[in-house]
Amino acid sequence: MTANETHFCMCPNLDENLSAEDKTALGQTKGAILNGAKWNPGETIKIRFLGGDVSLQNRVKEVALEWTQFANLNLVFVQQAPTPIRIAFVQGRGSWSYLGTQCRQIKEPAPTMNYGWLTPSSSDEELRRVVLHEFGHALGLIHEHQNPQGGIKWNEAAVINDLSGPPNNWDEKKIRDNMFAKYAGVTATNVDSESIMLYPVPKSWTLPDESGNQFSSDTNSVLSDVDKNFIRDCYS
Repeated sequence: MTANETHFCMCPNLDENLSAEDKTALGQTKGAILNGAKWNPGETIKIRFLGGDVSLQNRVKEVALEWTQFANLNLVFVQQAPTPIRIAFVQGRGSWSYLGTQCRQIKEPAPTMNYGWLTPSSSDEELRRVVLHEFGHALGLIHEHQNPQGGIKWNEAAVINDLSGPPNNWDEKKIRDNMFAKYAGVTATNVDSESIMLYPVPKSWTLPDESGNQFSSDTNSVLSDVDKNFIRDCYS
């Protein structure tokens, strides 16, 4: 499988969804940050579905709850509004989630998370990969390849060429914002090539570093040991 055959998650930008007045009130900076998007340890987070097949909803719920084995948080799925996390299944609109508590700034009943290619026929592996990833964002985790501790040396032309085509069809700004930009103000470990928060990165997308090493990663569909320990530390 080549990289441009893979659907990639895109983190939406609050800048595109808040008024200038709201941004001033929030002290919103251009980059979404983990430290500013954390929930309180022990907090109960209410979640509801905005549609979707019931069997698919149940599969999403079961996988999402895996995070609570390690994070001191309570994810409670309800049917009544209001809820800070609202999950849609709008096909063709990508899979994405706001980071952590950013969802509180998105007014009801707009979705704060979307699964744009999951269907009742999606494989268990694909569903686990996507749901664990998006709920990682919902708990405040950034994309691992945008970790400021990272040292990925990108072949930018190759990345732009692949992601500008199907199935993602991203423009160059979206590619740069979601691939090359680094977050500030985060608590971070060194880049984990097995993290659920990392895209699959083929060698064709990277260049050798000063030591001659070339970064790549496979498609991850389980929480890595670093994921588990890190989220436990964040919410202990």
